[in-house]
Amino acid sequence: MFGYPLETVYLAVLIVSGSLTLLYIFFSDVVDGVFELPDHPLFSPQLVLSFFTVGSASGFLLERYTELPSWLIAAMSGGIALIIVLLLHFFVFIPLRSAETSLNYFDTDLEGSLAKVIVTVPCDGFGEILLTRKSGAVSKAAKSINNEEIASGTEVIVVKMENGVAVVAKHDPYDISSLHKGGYME
Repeated sequence: MFGYPLETVYLAVLIVSGSLTLLYIFFSDVVDGVFELPDHPLFSPQLVLSFFTVGSASGFLLERYTELPSWLIAAMSGGIALIIVLLLHFFVFIPLRSAETSLNYFDTDLEGSLAKVIVTVPCDGFGEILLTRKSGAVSKAAKSINNEEIASGTEVIVVKMENGVAVVAKHDPYDISSLHKGGYME
């Protein structure tokens, strides 16, 4: 191909695509911001570069170590690359993309959440609560909304967040006397 043996062409594509993949790993945020590439998950740059890297690597190895015809090697390399890229997409990139978005939260997102007291909340002081979220557990400093002691192990509801401190009330799903127009009284 182009006057060169196919083994050399596969090796050149491998070096170029491997180098571009490495550069894209380091500078992906800049490249995505400058070029404003469409966000189609199957045609993302990391998948396209991975396809060429895996395809050229398998083509090089098959040309070098087998006596198969070149058209069969090209077809096998394309198939191997497609399988590997699909596995990467479904088992690496999709879980990473969903994990990236699920780790972030704002304090206001915690309001209304149920939590468990892990350090007793004294009458006029601070304790600690543990909230369980999709991305893991979050512990926060807490104070009681009614200035009452809340023992360790008690289930509470986060009424509001004030400067990173959770203002909590004891949670009793069967007691509605502490509710006032849909919210906790202060």
